[in-house]
Amino acid sequence: MGRVSRARKWFIVGNYTVLTLVSLCMLLPFVNMVAGSFSGGNAILQGLVTVWPVNFTLENYIAVIKNAGFWKSFGITVYITVLGTALNLAFTTLMAYGLARPDLKGRSAIILVVLFTMIFTAPIIPSFLLVKSLGMLDTLWALMIPSLVSGFNLLIMISFFQNIPDGLTEAAKIDGCHEYRTLWSIVLPLSLPVMTTIGMFYAVGHWNGYYAAMMYLRDPGWFPLQVKLRQIVVDSDTASVLNSLSSAEGIKMATIIVATVPVMIIYPFVQKHFVKGAMIGSVKG
Repeated sequence: MGRVSRARKWFIVGNYTVLTLVSLCMLLPFVNMVAGSFSGGNAILQGLVTVWPVNFTLENYIAVIKNAGFWKSFGITVYITVLGTALNLAFTTLMAYGLARPDLKGRSAIILVVLFTMIFTAPIIPSFLLVKSLGMLDTLWALMIPSLVSGFNLLIMISFFQNIPDGLTEAAKIDGCHEYRTLWSIVLPLSLPVMTTIGMFYAVGHWNGYYAAMMYLRDPGWFPLQVKLRQIVVDSDTASVLNSLSSAEGIKMATIIVATVPVMIIYPFVQKHFVKGAMIGSVKG
């Protein structure tokens, strides 16, 4: 190994220092929120909580668990995330597989239309009128159908499919496979990294979805988790109704932690495919 110059050493030290400071800036607020969710109300109000719980208590989480409205919104969000992500992956894959074929007529024009939608998004009022005219107002379909295919994710998947050797698909066709069988049996098994990556993008988008629910849903019984969180966080009276012995601020923090944990649990299992899929899909091609 060659000798590292003094300038290179200072660069490495500075790089690690900046990355550490940036990481701490992002991590400390979350650690403070976790500590607050396990702390007593008086300690939070007096500003005594930093990175460790003060007057440790589980009352904040008990209050959240006993809230029937919270768990109903949690179930609705899980339903939207699972079904919406499955629909997103199905339609994005079918569209990307077709657009990855160089012999598709009008391929360039379709990709230009996709790029146009990425630059110029639809205004709110026309989008609302379109959803209303389709009869999807106050239904969960309004949260899934309008965002069925993302232009950004579509381009990543097209790039990934274009890097699959043509010899594989041509050999499948020689063996008698039609296009759908080739896609299902040959292409999709090789596309696990990009499918995981795109699925993670869509799933997090559905899990954190807020504006669409605020625009298209009127019945509080259909509110997803993020809208329910907004009610709990903004309306301090909600916290006092839940449990008069608990801290309103503590319940807000516990609610946010409970809503964040599912994504944090899933991410480590897909992280390996996530990095590989993003790199292959975005760099090559």
